[in-house]
Amino acid sequence: MSRILVIAEHDGSTLNASIAKTVACAAQIENAEIDVLVLADAAGPIAAEAASLASVSRVLTIESESNAHPLAALLAPQIVAAAQNYTHVFGPSTTFGKDLMPRVAALLGVNQISDIMSVAGSHEFKRPIYAGNVVVTLSAPADVIVVATVRTASYKAVATGNSAPIESISVDADLPTHTRFVDAQAGSSDRPDLQTAAVVVAGGRALGSVENFDLIYTLADKLGAGVGASRAAVDAGYVANELQVGQTGKIIAPDLYIAIGISGAIQHLTGIKDAGTIVAINKDEEAPIFEVADIGLAGDLFTVVPELTEALG
Repeated sequence: MSRILVIAEHDGSTLNASIAKTVACAAQIENAEIDVLVLADAAGPIAAEAASLASVSRVLTIESESNAHPLAALLAPQIVAAAQNYTHVFGPSTTFGKDLMPRVAALLGVNQISDIMSVAGSHEFKRPIYAGNVVVTLSAPADVIVVATVRTASYKAVATGNSAPIESISVDADLPTHTRFVDAQAGSSDRPDLQTAAVVVAGGRALGSVENFDLIYTLADKLGAGVGASRAAVDAGYVANELQVGQTGKIIAPDLYIAIGISGAIQHLTGIKDAGTIVAINKDEEAPIFEVADIGLAGDLFTVVPELTEALG
């Protein structure tokens, strides 16, 4: 039997949607027993959410003031101490997981497997390389613990309705003192989160300015959509990098992705390959984005987008 420990990502009060997808990956392993570990200063509401996820056998909590903020340097030693009797430790391939899981792997003295997109066996996994152009199958040694991140865009969230038991545990871990929480700065928005939105509207360098990017915001608000951007738009300073979609940004899988003024570099396409329907609007008829788009419109975005927004009422 495989014993899998899934590390919960949360904002201090709510479980991140990526965990239901990470559990879905873990559940693909035959005869898996899946526990979720919540590290927080007050884990109650988060643990309750985790306990409701299908396929979860148990929720473990480690409550401490040191866990009030998700600092990888402080969380990793506690995870390693809690993971001693497990065969696998999984985290989501989000900013949180990419920061945390390599530290866990290093402390355990093992190599990390990144971006699992499917399970071929208890110690055999598929993941993309070369910006998603190639999918490789990796085999991990059966006699060492598997530490991995899960490409959440490749999985559907498990159902809820479970009532797994919740157990508080304590661990003996030496926490480093060289890292401390100073401040967190994040943009606030009423729009859906980019990584969990069912519809995403994204803009590229062709918008030309911060002011013109309002076209994207207005259309997104009409659709109740999240907002994304290409790396070129981020590098040009039109939007913050938290909106970047692609290989060096966020990997997303919305039901509908609308790319406006985005040429479609391979690094960007890596971030949207799992989207349900891709719509592209670009005046360049030869833009690579049209090769992957389900619906393409060759036209001037400064004419097309206002007309589309008006048509939506």
